[in-house]
Amino acid sequence: MTQSSRPAISLDMARLHEAYRSGAQTPGQLVELLFDEIAARGADGVWISLVERKAALARAAELEQRGPSPDQPLWGIPFAVKDNIDVAGLPTTAACTAFAYTPTQSATTVGRLLAAGAMLIGKTNLDQFATGLVGTRTPYGVARNPFNADYIPGGSSSGSAVAVSSGLVSFALGTDTAGSGRVPAGFNNIVGLKPSIGLLSARGVVPACRSIDCVSVFALTVPDAMAVLQAAGGFDAGDDYSRAAPTGWAAVMPAPPASFRFGLPRKADLKFFGNAAAEALFAQAVARLTAMGGQPVEIDYTPFAEAAGLLYQPAGTAERTAAIADFLASHGDAMHPVTRGIIDSGKAASGVDVHRLYYRLQGLRQKTMPVWQDIDVLLVPTSGTIYRIDDVAAEPLQLNANLGYYTNFVNYFDLAALAVPNGFQPDGLPAGITLIAPRFHEPVLAAIGQAAHAAASLPLGAGPHRLPDVAAAPAPSYPFVPLAVFGAHLSGQPLNHELLNLGARLAGPARTSPDYKLYALEGAIQRPGLVRVEPGSGAGIECEIWLLPTAGFGSFTARIPGPLGIADVRLDDGREIKGFVCEAAAIPAARDITAYGGWRAYRQAAR
Repeated sequence: MTQSSRPAISLDMARLHEAYRSGAQTPGQLVELLFDEIAARGADGVWISLVERKAALARAAELEQRGPSPDQPLWGIPFAVKDNIDVAGLPTTAACTAFAYTPTQSATTVGRLLAAGAMLIGKTNLDQFATGLVGTRTPYGVARNPFNADYIPGGSSSGSAVAVSSGLVSFALGTDTAGSGRVPAGFNNIVGLKPSIGLLSARGVVPACRSIDCVSVFALTVPDAMAVLQAAGGFDAGDDYSRAAPTGWAAVMPAPPASFRFGLPRKADLKFFGNAAAEALFAQAVARLTAMGGQPVEIDYTPFAEAAGLLYQPAGTAERTAAIADFLASHGDAMHPVTRGIIDSGKAASGVDVHRLYYRLQGLRQKTMPVWQDIDVLLVPTSGTIYRIDDVAAEPLQLNANLGYYTNFVNYFDLAALAVPNGFQPDGLPAGITLIAPRFHEPVLAAIGQAAHAAASLPLGAGPHRLPDVAAAPAPSYPFVPLAVFGAHLSGQPLNHELLNLGARLAGPARTSPDYKLYALEGAIQRPGLVRVEPGSGAGIECEIWLLPTAGFGSFTARIPGPLGIADVRLDDGREIKGFVCEAAAIPAARDITAYGGWRAYRQAAR
């Protein structure tokens, strides 16, 4: 922002809420400042349409009259919307003037944000029909990268990312099919959240690939992105791909785990396309996560990379063709030539080709499933490099494909992803990292991503402000329930497959507090029975902690035969987690094996 109109505070939500509480700022004053700045910037390529200033001020006045309330968590927070998402009364262009229409109803996600008290500023520029990762395929001018206008801003959600980075809004909606909600975040030094498919309704969004499209969130901080997800999320029966979050899931940012495992592509699979500075920054990110308690685990990236390469094959672009087939037939000449060429290529694919593509993708996805048994998150560069606008104009397809090397597979594999800033190259251009995890693992991504962002000690976007202090929320019960097992479900034991079949993952060995006794229960499969006793009359019992997906917890416990059950078990580090326990009524007929300290030692001695 220019010196004359720059707000005295950052637009991150923590500081903005505090400014409102203290009276240092009002929503109306902020709207005036933002519209003054937008006017002063002139034709910067960020906006396709703006809310009328008078209407924006009326909205601010309405909020001020009502005052903040718990049911409006985004009260007075300014935001922008990518112009392939409907806003009632404003044109939706998808960056194609001939396609433009003016909807009478806003997209579900936009409506929920307005209901949460947010203030809409306008609609932002994009790669036409959300096709591209560069941000240059638009008749509305290229949104200026705030760090160097000679370089691409990233796409397709270019205007949304630049608006957040430049301090014009607190957050912005984008869309993400192949990385459009992450690559621009990396190029603009901001946070980009690509939630699980269906968590944010896509009703009212011009589709690119309808089956894998996601509404995404750009913000200055991870907590801000999660606040938007919390306010805008929820099942929408009007969206065929909407999904209700599992029981126990919440869009909160828990404290980072003391230890975690993060996957890394093998060195031979890492690509930086000649950008040594980006490679060095990624190595710093690996060291930073390791210092935070992370354990790096090399993975086979080959199936991920292969899936990424399939997106722009004719069979992959066929879904884009289907999305605008009628318009393509009648107004193809009005489209950007590169965009038209890509979307037109889908016509060459037969139904057989498309089915073969999805069969191959399913095979690749199946091949990657064991990876998530070994790691909590996958760490990749958000992009391997960044390009100049002129270079992209000369080589639009290959350079775009390079940018998608670490992004294109995520939606195909139904994963969640969070892009966070990582640092600056010597030339002043930012670079980011992306954390990826299975669907509905947004809280895990947020916890680790926020810690990584804080450890990097970077300014917010293109402004001078730093991360505010934020308090972590209590850890949600989703995506997994820690479960203590003592006998037949231990690694290598007869019933361990029941945990593995439900996607459970071994967290490690543990021991109970010294308040338990262990008994051998006879049966077809001999099992241990753990009973809590008076303090001082028991011992610490060895166990394993398994992370059982919440979605499978009910079906697992339903199969447990009496006299065993699940209840809280206290560990020697003070934690209480769910674990196998035994009814006291079964103990008189069982053998006391407490002295062995655990089931494995008892079984070894019994041989």
